[in-house]
Amino acid sequence: MNHIEIAPNIYWVGYVDWDVRNFHGYRTQRGTSYNAYLIVDEKVALIDAVKPGKGRSLLEHIAEVIDPKKIAYIISNHTEPDHSGEIQKVLDQAPQAVVVASEKGKIGLQKYYPGNWNFQVVKTGDSIHLGKHLLQFINTPMLHWPDSMFTYLPAQKLLFSMDAFGQHYATSGRFDTQVDMDVLMAEAKTYYANIIMHLGSIVSKTLKQAQSLEIETICPSHGVIWTEHRSRILSAYQGWAEFRARPKILVIYDSMWHSTEQMADVLADAACAAGAEVKVLKLDVNDLTSLVTEVLDAAAVAVGSPTLNSNMMPTVAAFLTYLKGLKSKGKLGVAFGSYGWSGGAVEQAAECLQQAGLEMFGETISCQYRPDEETLRKCRLLGTQLAEQVIKKTK
Repeated sequence: MNHIEIAPNIYWVGYVDWDVRNFHGYRTQRGTSYNAYLIVDEKVALIDAVKPGKGRSLLEHIAEVIDPKKIAYIISNHTEPDHSGEIQKVLDQAPQAVVVASEKGKIGLQKYYPGNWNFQVVKTGDSIHLGKHLLQFINTPMLHWPDSMFTYLPAQKLLFSMDAFGQHYATSGRFDTQVDMDVLMAEAKTYYANIIMHLGSIVSKTLKQAQSLEIETICPSHGVIWTEHRSRILSAYQGWAEFRARPKILVIYDSMWHSTEQMADVLADAACAAGAEVKVLKLDVNDLTSLVTEVLDAAAVAVGSPTLNSNMMPTVAAFLTYLKGLKSKGKLGVAFGSYGWSGGAVEQAAECLQQAGLEMFGETISCQYRPDEETLRKCRLLGTQLAEQVIKKTK
């Protein structure tokens, strides 16, 4: 990928990573990009860098526009190495450049990278004049790291939004108008669910700040740039931040000898017959990334596990551990399952669901070895009642 002009004298100079399939546990089935942006003016500024090992491409793209030695500022919106990993390589070319970061951004960069960098610490309301371009800074702590900040160009109505509004999506198109919108929104949803979902209150606060800005272009650190469809992603973020749910029930389970599977099927069939949207997802054939994406707009999550060595099945434990970190709110939880000579898994699953922020609905259902008719009756009743509740809750 060569450099792309996104506005007069503003260029995308990042790197498209077509092959990456795992981003610290997040399955990136469509790859990703590490977006860096170059602003050419009386003083030249680089917004973010790329991940370690991709600095050569970054410098080549910059050199297509201007001599890298002329860079006066390197704006670090986010310390994470996929954005800062090659700042030193840029500084090797432009040792006079000032690294601009939030206070916590400076601390993080100093801990990640040795060297005596020339820092300028900025906070919300601070600005830098490049000439015709004015950079304004907005601290957005915990969206999604303590150091995070936005950079805004008021004259160009352009927001460099760091990881917010991003997608792990490798494509030759750099703009939302150049890609399939269904794919783009699906990847934006997956990104939000797996990285930002637990920050809903912070997202809502940041969106209120953004309402005071005139924005025509949103340039995230991953994926494509939002132009014509910017209102769509802003609206989607508002809904996700408020945990707006559909009348959708997820039945997520694993099974050893089909007992928990039978309970899952009966519960799901009853919920479906009662009018809810239902998805049955077996843990050994669905990855955590896609499961959590489904959780984002679900009204209820029913988790089933057999007991293995007095514990949940490892697949169930892994899913619930992942879910706990994302703190989904406003959803109902159900736990069920089977056991052999000793139980424990169902109670552990219920506890984990509560720790993940879900409100438990009904009683847990356990059976020894195989579910009898009474157990299946309880599953049917719970499925029906759960469906009625989520339909009422989401009207």
